[in-house]
Amino acid sequence: MKKIIIYLVPLAISWVWLILNEPTFNPLVLKGPDFLKFYLMLLFGFYASASILKISGESFSKMTFYGMIFIFILGVVKLIRGIVFEKPVVFLLMVLLMESIVFLFVNSGKVNRKMKG
Repeated sequence: MKKIIIYLVPLAISWVWLILNEPTFNPLVLKGPDFLKFYLMLLFGFYASASILKISGESFSKMTFYGMIFIFILGVVKLIRGIVFEKPVVFLLMVLLMESIVFLFVNSGKVNRKMKG
């Protein structure tokens, strides 16, 4: 239960920001800079909460991986939408590349533990 609350805090903060600053509930219709603010707020908040859990001695759970995948898919959908509408998407592409590297880094530690033990 503690993990759910900790992971819901950055999600709630980013959605409250979205509702207060933009007239929509759908982040995919936002323009580039506004979407990036929302996306980076969601991304950094999620990774900060995952880091807090890791420091407190908790291990990465399936919920962590599902959250990472959800955030990544949201970025990929926006990337595809930007490419289709011929918008500049280089910064989002760099963020997604870094996110995939972090995901592989976190996931490789889990695979190494399974192979050793």
